[in-house]
Amino acid sequence: MTENSEFSIGFIGLGNMGAPMAQRLLEWPGGLVVCDMRAEVVQPFTDGGATAAASAAEVAERCSVVSVVVLDDAQVRTVVSGADGILQTAKPGTVIAVHSTISDHTAVELAAECAERGVEFVDAPISGGAPAAQRGALAVMVGGSDAAFAAVRGPFSRFASMIVHAGEVGSGTRMKLARNLLHFIAFTAAAESQRLAEAAGLDITELGKVVRHSDSHTGGPGAIMLRDTTAPVEPGDFWFPILGHVRDLGEKDLSLALDLGRRLGIELPLAAQALDGLGTGLGVGPGHLAKEQS
Repeated sequence: MTENSEFSIGFIGLGNMGAPMAQRLLEWPGGLVVCDMRAEVVQPFTDGGATAAASAAEVAERCSVVSVVVLDDAQVRTVVSGADGILQTAKPGTVIAVHSTISDHTAVELAAECAERGVEFVDAPISGGAPAAQRGALAVMVGGSDAAFAAVRGPFSRFASMIVHAGEVGSGTRMKLARNLLHFIAFTAAAESQRLAEAAGLDITELGKVVRHSDSHTGGPGAIMLRDTTAPVEPGDFWFPILGHVRDLGEKDLSLALDLGRRLGIELPLAAQALDGLGTGLGVGPGHLAKEQS
């Protein structure tokens, strides 16, 4: 299947993420079939030329690739293998792509059910939020066979500017979980940063502006995610002086922040943990400031 193939795309779930993704498929050459239990969210798509389906099974009757964006594992299972689910009518060779963030166990189990019917399953979680979906700039992490990945690249390229084949089924979800681990730990660190700033009498909304501005230039935490392994870096390695410099700067600034926190009576547990583990996490070992704290 390619961008030029005359196969229909199905899209189930037209919520905050699904709607802007599906919107970018309205001009797909083979046509778009949409399904959502809320008539009011379906109407704009039928007005735009899409075909409405009353159930997931009806979508699968008409489509060779079916994207699913629903809430959780239970809803995904219902849509895929429930009484009115995709597997009730899907033809062999159909590809089911689940964009919801679900358990990797669920993805593997559903893939096995699909394989019994000759149907391909890919877990294809997304990153970037609704604004990226509207711009066609999502990142999609795909777990599935080479054949299934080839089938979904065309339609996915309508709403994504980065499409990664993470590996076998379940790998897309595992990559999304690793990505979101960083995301929400960073949110927790942001809260700790705000507490320190507030205790110091600073305007934390202005701090937020500074963080967003500087991260837009530095790339934030992803800027150091360039190596292909987490193994320790050998002293003669190209990365050793670079990451060693990052460690030294980080340990200095974390030590200063911890000192400010102590003087203000603010506990900074994430900062203390970061100071202890920064050098080891970077692969270059702790520097002298971390050793002094231990």
